[in-house]
Amino acid sequence: MCGLTGKVITGVGEVVNGDIKTMNDKISHRGPDDTGIYISDDHKVGLGNNRLAIIDLSKNGHMPMTYLNKYLITYNGEIYNHQDEREKLKKLGYKFSSNSDTEVILALYDKYGTRCLSHLRGMFAFAIYDKTSDLIFLARDRVGKKPLKYFHKNGTFIFSSELKAIVTQPEIKKKVDYQAIYDYLTYGYVPSPATGFKYIFKLESASYLIFNIKNNSLVKQSYWHPDLTHKSRLSEKKWEEVILTKLE
Repeated sequence: MCGLTGKVITGVGEVVNGDIKTMNDKISHRGPDDTGIYISDDHKVGLGNNRLAIIDLSKNGHMPMTYLNKYLITYNGEIYNHQDEREKLKKLGYKFSSNSDTEVILALYDKYGTRCLSHLRGMFAFAIYDKTSDLIFLARDRVGKKPLKYFHKNGTFIFSSELKAIVTQPEIKKKVDYQAIYDYLTYGYVPSPATGFKYIFKLESASYLIFNIKNNSLVKQSYWHPDLTHKSRLSEKKWEEVILTKLE
């Protein structure tokens, strides 16, 4: 488990180190091994991360991580097929300075753009700052194992793994979303994209966001749906064999 944070200001004002540090501190429990902060040269973009080191325990896995001096990422999760994808990318000429799955995500994004998501097998939530295109690319895994919340209003875009980090920022006016309260009392949970706060949302599973920094626009897209059209008609005995084989 890691914790990611980020803030972008497109209008008046700047992102300062203290903004990201405050958010990082609020979710420090998510990453006891390392913490990092990135602030862009124009102070319009800030990224943060609290890291729980699982793959590549060295400092080479530090986040926010940069790649090709064009992209930065803050990330929470694990990509199970990262070694296979790394070998494919090496054959295409890509080079790596770490053994982390984080760097593989960045290389895949450089090669495929948002279509990199079709190459990822695992649990993840991440934000990539693409300096060349001046955009933020946020994505969440297919079944939503890793959380990602965001706020967008009046030229400010804030995101994090947890609500408690987002509400530390001065731009946030904590207002109750009464529909979300009604839904919680009805269903026993708050359906996506609501969170219980007005203007703060959950990114749905199998979805991504593109935040265009130049024009302060936000576009959301679903990238995967389960295929339920293929039905298998097997005997009980055969199902036992199939299930045990899969488990093994």
